[in-house]
Amino acid sequence: MTKARQHKLEDRVRVIVAETLEKRVKDPRLGFITITDVRMTPDLREASIFYTVYGDAESVDATAIALESAKGLLRSEVGKQTGIKFTPSLAFFADAMPENARHVEDLLRKAQEDDARVHEQATTATYAGDIDPYRHPREDDGEQE
Repeated sequence: MTKARQHKLEDRVRVIVAETLEKRVKDPRLGFITITDVRMTPDLREASIFYTVYGDAESVDATAIALESAKGLLRSEVGKQTGIKFTPSLAFFADAMPENARHVEDLLRKAQEDDARVHEQATTATYAGDIDPYRHPREDDGEQE
């Protein structure tokens, strides 16, 4: 099995699942869902489908239940439209990408605020000692010789 074929099949499964959810699955528990990625095992027997749901935690939970109940229909559609010998089993996972992105944005915002605070302190700061902290030979040392 080549990696190129595996990637093509992953993309195809992503499209099939997204279109089937949009057009054929009429479950009211299914929220505003986006299929973000599909990963398949090298033997093409198992497909991990990652999704995001727009909404609160209740919407995410209801969508997970709806996906589990629609798994048979989705798997049969994947089998019909791909034409591969063995239809892969499907497993759905809520994608953690939005939460990770939000966390990174929070960290960047905090770093920017810290940088601004340090910059402000630096503009009003004064030296703790002399401006020139290095020792220089005395000018009058050379006169004593």
